[in-house]
Amino acid sequence: MTVPKPYDIRQRTFEFAAAVVVWSRNLAGDASTQILVRQLVRAATSVGANVEEADGTETSRDRINKWNIARKEAREARYWLRLIGATQKVADSPDGLMRESEELVRILTALMRNHKQNSQQKDGDRRE
Repeated sequence: MTVPKPYDIRQRTFEFAAAVVVWSRNLAGDASTQILVRQLVRAATSVGANVEEADGTETSRDRINKWNIARKEAREARYWLRLIGATQKVADSPDGLMRESEELVRILTALMRNHKQNSQQKDGDRRE
């Protein structure tokens, strides 16, 4: 399954979550699969929720913390996708969703790094 790649991180994480929800609806309904799907959907939807929360934070530190949580959730979603892919016969491979979760991790890492650098530069400019 391919996930569209908008520039806006909020939209991109929203579309990732929606794609995971849609993809997971086609999985078997046995008890173990339901547990895995519940974990996957929780993690995938949390990515976007934390990115949204980051936009409403009052401090730079809070924003970075929310992005860090989103990054952790993207990694967790990737884990559940791998596990489901390895244990279930699925008509539509989770490979595209796994790639998107990896890209989200890289984007969130870059956002945090850049935000920290910009904050340090602003702090340095204030001291001069």
